[in-house]
Amino acid sequence: MKINGSSIGDRIRMLRQAKSLTQEELASRASLTKGFISQVERNLTSLSVESLIGILDALDQKASTFFDEAFDEKIVFRPNDRVELEREHVAGFQILVPAAQNRMMDPALLVLDGGQNTEEESPHEGEEFGFVVAGGIELSLGGKSYKLRKGDCFYFRASKGHYIANKGKTRALILWVSSPPNF
Repeated sequence: MKINGSSIGDRIRMLRQAKSLTQEELASRASLTKGFISQVERNLTSLSVESLIGILDALDQKASTFFDEAFDEKIVFRPNDRVELEREHVAGFQILVPAAQNRMMDPALLVLDGGQNTEEESPHEGEEFGFVVAGGIELSLGGKSYKLRKGDCFYFRASKGHYIANKGKTRALILWVSSPPNF
């Protein structure tokens, strides 16, 4: 199990080393075997709650503290963290930061091939920002159209219906951010 980029085994190893304990010493204190501690630290076995509590007690670590520190806010998001969403009429739509319902913004990467457009979004609370990374688009907002090309950006209150269209022939790539999360 990964917690904020570290496994439980990694965290136990770090705590054990910080206490200058050998695997054998930790095993003895937790009434477990050295082999089991080794497997836990190398993420080769699962832990029962009872074994985890025993290890944490032996390390003078409260379970609540162990998990509070483990679930610190994630700062860096890699390509494999992204969530691909199926959207009609678009080449690609990826949520860049998963679990946005716990955040103030929802960043996404929108890919539109020539002739494609997003579905029209009804007016809603919040604001939206977009940056055209490649290609060109047309933003329709409340019946008005705005042409944007690579390097341009948009920012608006989402109080009017809106959609994005690629009326050209080349692929467009847009970094799109909604606040509060709306995707």
